[in-house]
Amino acid sequence: MIGKVYGIPPQPPVEEQTHRVPAGAVTLGVEYRALDPESLRATYASNPAFLAELEARSPEGGFTDEGVSIHVWGSDDGHEYLRFDVFVDEPHYHYVHNTGATGDVVNNVIDFDAVASGDMLRWVLGCLRTRLPEMLRAAGGESVADGVDPAVVAAAVDDVARLADAVRGP
Repeated sequence: MIGKVYGIPPQPPVEEQTHRVPAGAVTLGVEYRALDPESLRATYASNPAFLAELEARSPEGGFTDEGVSIHVWGSDDGHEYLRFDVFVDEPHYHYVHNTGATGDVVNNVIDFDAVASGDMLRWVLGCLRTRLPEMLRAAGGESVADGVDPAVVAAAVDDVARLADAVRGP
């Protein structure tokens, strides 16, 4: 796997700040997120193993960043397979592998190269329109990928673009 692999899931979205957009086999979400060390510690405080990994893998001073997150959940299973964090300082994306009954967490985080790929939000929207089934399969979502209807996803991505632009601001 490329990127960094964590044994802890990404911080869950704040539901009241997340706009969900149904898209057939998947549900897309748009959220403006502000990460800070205190909120991350609070998220993982009830799981000592997750908290220990967070502390061990955090940079000096902890993770601090903000920006738009685009979530991709399986509509039937509710698993978040993909997350795109269009952050100010360290934009990146996640393959959150569906490991099934084992309960193991495989959170593959890949840094985004804005020099090579341009504006990350535009790149994300393009991936959702043209690469979604392949990306879902890479995260263990084969059955979800098989149910993706490109026309349904394209219409939902138009809504995601409007919502992301609105929460991101000028």
